Amino acid sequence: MTAGRELRDAAQAPGPWTTVYTDGTSDEPQVVAEAREERTLRGVATAGAPDADVEAIREVLRDRTGAPDPTTLFLLVRDGSIVIREAIAGPRRGPEVFAYGSLPQLVPLIRHRGTMLRYLIVETARDGADVRLETAGQRGVEAAESVEGRTDSLPKVQAGGWSQPRWQRHSEEIWKHTQSEVAEVVERLTRQASPAFIALSGDVRARQLLRDQLSPDSSALVVEVDANTRADGADDAALTDAIETALDRVIAEETAGAIDVSHAEGGRLRAEGVEAVVAALQQAQVAQLFLDARLIPGPTEDSAATLCVLDAEPWVASESGPFAAAHEIARVPVAEALARAAVLTDAQIRIIEDEPEADDAAREAREPRPPFALLRW
Repeated sequence: MTAGRELRDAAQAPGPWTTVYTDGTSDEPQVVAEAREERTLRGVATAGAPDADVEAIREVLRDRTGAPDPTTLFLLVRDGSIVIREAIAGPRRGPEVFAYGSLPQLVPLIRHRGTMLRYLIVETARDGADVRLETAGQRGVEAAESVEGRTDSLPKVQAGGWSQPRWQRHSEEIWKHTQSEVAEVVERLTRQASPAFIALSGDVRARQLLRDQLSPDSSALVVEVDANTRADGADDAALTDAIETALDRVIAEETAGAIDVSHAEGGRLRAEGVEAVVAALQQAQVAQLFLDARLIPGPTEDSAATLCVLDAEPWVASESGPFAAAHEIARVPVAEALARAAVLTDAQIRIIEDEPEADDAAREAREPRPPFALLRW
């Protein structure tokens, strides 16, 4: 992901900052929610956060969503004001963070945003379709449109008689016209939003007719779901599974493609290892920064490897000053220091996850892989 303006501003603004990364609200019983709220407030208070920050966080925690699924909450607070508040659909992707210091901790949010891809959902039938634009990790719908087709056609299978072929042709033409209207909506939203993929479900014949009318570029984005999710009482499980699989595939393909590019031409556009990546970031030379998820320290881990974070260019250094126009702010773990410098130099950041393929498989025991970068030149 490339950081948004608010992350760049937070990375550069003077602290101190309070960072919270924890489980968000759900439809849990009130007593459970209150216990979690108090645990979070104790965590930030123990970290040293001032009363004004603690009270601002308390107000956020009391704004319960009642969402049925797990959620995650990320907060950056300064001088008693919430600067960044992000509620993310889905469970945490790393350890909780309750921190107070001169710098915000950005990696937990960056890790989530790297998977927040836009996609279209198209649930189509012979008499119309529902089209929605959504973003992974966010609740709600960014855009939604419905197409209502004509209903003056008969089902394609009839009892027979001399007029059956004529009614079949008539129905087929109406269905084609309806899917032509659906295709116009899909093409327009695809141009506007550049979704990572298009999840297509619904009636089999309607799906076929729609794909025939999509442009080659849009058709190439289609992930077809063999389920009629637009029917009354339909189960959305197949659609949900297809979307999750497609998200994982797109992220894996994009990451693999960038890694392949970094290896091309004998690795001319690749920097590997902390020292090489720091040098490239100091020159604003990094296009994409790759960080092993294991570089992110857990709540009880002391990160022995740290880097010097600076208040101006070149933003990061391996050793303390003196620097021409910058001053040291602090020494922080490698992942946070590199990510901050990448944010401030408009580089993309990719966290390489390390989850076992099977749910019950053991996690491989190994040291974190060194960071590496795809360079701009």
